[in-house]
Amino acid sequence: MAITLKGDQKINTVQTTKTKALKINLNAHIYGTFAEIGAGQETVRNFFRAGGASGTIAKAMSAYDKDFSDAIYGIEKDNRYVTEARLKKMLRHEMDLIEERLDRQKHPDKLFFSYANTVATINFSKKFKGHGWVGIRFQLDPLEDYNEIVLHLRFKETDARLQQETLGVLGVNLVYGAFYLNDNPKELLKSFYDNIDKDRLEIDMINFSGPRFMYVDNRLMSLQLVKNGMTNAVMFDSDGNNLLPAQVLYKRNILALRGSFRPVTKVNMDMFQKSKELFLAEKKVDPEKTQIIFEITLSNLKSEGKINERDFLDRAELLCSLGQNVMITDYQEYFKLVEYFSEFTKERMALAMGVNNLIQIFDEKYYRSLSGGILEAFGKLFYRDLKVYMYPYKEEESGEYITSENLKVHPRVKELYKFFKSNGKLVDIKGFNPEILSIFSRKVLKMIKEDEEGWQEMLPKGVSETIKEKRLFGFFKKRK
Repeated sequence: MAITLKGDQKINTVQTTKTKALKINLNAHIYGTFAEIGAGQETVRNFFRAGGASGTIAKAMSAYDKDFSDAIYGIEKDNRYVTEARLKKMLRHEMDLIEERLDRQKHPDKLFFSYANTVATINFSKKFKGHGWVGIRFQLDPLEDYNEIVLHLRFKETDARLQQETLGVLGVNLVYGAFYLNDNPKELLKSFYDNIDKDRLEIDMINFSGPRFMYVDNRLMSLQLVKNGMTNAVMFDSDGNNLLPAQVLYKRNILALRGSFRPVTKVNMDMFQKSKELFLAEKKVDPEKTQIIFEITLSNLKSEGKINERDFLDRAELLCSLGQNVMITDYQEYFKLVEYFSEFTKERMALAMGVNNLIQIFDEKYYRSLSGGILEAFGKLFYRDLKVYMYPYKEEESGEYITSENLKVHPRVKELYKFFKSNGKLVDIKGFNPEILSIFSRKVLKMIKEDEEGWQEMLPKGVSETIKEKRLFGFFKKRK
């Protein structure tokens, strides 16, 4: 046993890939198959190399040829192979074969699993770095139903061999985590990067399902991906299901509304409705190929110093109840958000925001970290086919409505502002309801927590009922 000296600090040690694989192999009950498509048999190779794999691996296979793959798993409706649907077919098909070929009476204590991945590594020209789907279907009790963990990854490395090795390590981490960290999904999530640097791999979607994950909220798992620096943006739909941003945004017209939505108010929904009308009226916008997103930044979730997960879920609950798709990002600057959207589409984009937010966009202090300053930021922001829809602000003292016509910016950027205004990049939202301009989320939240009368009238129809029913935002907190 090593000597411990006074003053030694406790260091959390991460098990090696070989140690993890060996622990799985030495468990007499864990038994399953590996089906890997597109990046070699990198995961199963780690189990073979660790030793003792004969008691763990029922079968290892690759179906590289499309005809062979279709013969085994069937043909996808979209004729694509690197998809979530394909991965789930692989997982279920391989699990069905295990149950069909192994007699349960002969193996009453076996814990079956099927691991699969379908991946496209970097192409020859190195313009497309590659992505893939990875998953495991497994049981933790022979009499229990199966659990599933499915994730999507994007490669950052520019060498196919390195990508394959990274995928192999991730696969071992997933199999190990599924069996030994399933009681703590947050730690399981972090363990995916054991022995992998974050600049090698991005995980931008994950879903947990099954009896052991019955109480896991996948929206919260999405938040963890951004919080842990595994990705910069995640999405979930109105039913709370995690979505793959690349799939939702691909070749779409995008309208994004950023806010705290704490809670969502009549102002938020008025901005949404009016900006939506403006956006769909654009000649270049096809309503059938349009995606509207309510976006919350990580910095907004940290407004009180640290992320309050209950508060996040309360916001998500309200937006989902209104039928909206929600995006969580780590892009505090708008130009970074637009750059992210531009990875997936070249179609028309628009941002809807209050006049106060636009004033911040024209504040030079936010761009001191850029070598090109505000000019570089605006080049990235408006280089694409982008418009900004401005929702007015009412000054309390004068009662004046602040729009693009009377907005005051710093003299140094005044001409820059005029340039974008005259070129139709900045558009006023008209037809707004002047009676609701004094509604602010922070004011409503304060009224809810202090049980003041009148906050219900400041929220969209049905929202106050949802807050009361599900006791969101500390409702009843101060009641006796």
